Amino acid sequence: MGMVKQDDGWRLPDRLWAQMEPLLPPRKPHPLGCHNPRVCDRAAMDAILFVLRTGCQWNALNGTGICSSSSAHRRFQEWVDAGVFEEFWMHGLLSAAALREIDWSWLSLDGAMTKAPLGGEKKIGPNPTDRGKGGVKRSLLTDAHGIPLAIVIDGANRHDMKLARPTLESLEVGRPSLLAVWPQGLCLDKGYDYPQIQQLALELGYRAHIRSRGEEAQQRQTGTRARRWVVERTHSWLNRFRGLLIRWAKKAKNHLAFLHLACGIITWRSIGLPG
Repeated sequence: MGMVKQDDGWRLPDRLWAQMEPLLPPRKPHPLGCHNPRVCDRAAMDAILFVLRTGCQWNALNGTGICSSSSAHRRFQEWVDAGVFEEFWMHGLLSAAALREIDWSWLSLDGAMTKAPLGGEKKIGPNPTDRGKGGVKRSLLTDAHGIPLAIVIDGANRHDMKLARPTLESLEVGRPSLLAVWPQGLCLDKGYDYPQIQQLALELGYRAHIRSRGEEAQQRQTGTRARRWVVERTHSWLNRFRGLLIRWAKKAKNHLAFLHLACGIITWRSIGLPG
């Protein structure tokens, strides 16, 4: 692999780096007191983003000229443990909420399955759509514009219905007063057509809109908006990060950190910062 150019679009833009840099933990002193010059944080983050966008192996970084694979992976683990990537996403959501970019009137929830050929410590299960091979399911909640608000992962064989509660209860930003947006719509497909989901929606202050199982597909009435498709579009945006289209990370926390970073980029992009 040849040298990566500075303007190739695979590095974190300056304005996104300005949001990320204050979240990084302070440098840890080397135990021996002497060491090679530390790779700068910006180069390490660019290398992490390169792995996320391309889905390449960490060792492939050695041929890019961005950063060595060992330095990038070591820094990635430090930042995963410090919760940097989730904080990056949460700060984006807080900024979006302050700018009134989040449309709380309608939320959409759906799951998506991806392959996990290397297995992992947990959150892996036989994929019923891929001949029982290992896979992972992500459950995603978005606002009416497709901004990701919550995400959880589990084995591919985990039913969408079982992930509804943990997803709805893991919002990265607080909901506004119910009186301001009531009734707050929650759009779901027929995979959630169970009495337990209706009860869950009422318990958490949502008005569920679920296509019933067995219901014939009907043409949408003129003048009405399609609402649930936005979550499917956000799943598609996540899959454009090739490191998420197939889960190569064996540790669940590493895969989730990549998801948080991608959700953060999508969120900051929604309020006008390049990603």
